[in-house]
Amino acid sequence: MAVLDYSGLLRVGLTELRLKPAEFWALTPFELMTMSGRIPASRPMVRARLEELGRAFPDGQEKSDD
Repeated sequence: MAVLDYSGLLRVGLTELRLKPAEFWALTPFELMTMSGRIPASRPMVRARLEELGRAFPDGQEKSDD
């Protein structure tokens, strides 16, 4: 199990991100690290991936539970 550096995370949240304490404690460590840029956010959606998802999950073809 990894140990979290809460004092370091608190420093980042309150000084770099200028969060209020309540805002800081409402975040998960992953959200805080992503907001601070220490964990890169997921890649943006590109047209090819959007089209792939559209083919895999077309609109208007809902399954029935019958």
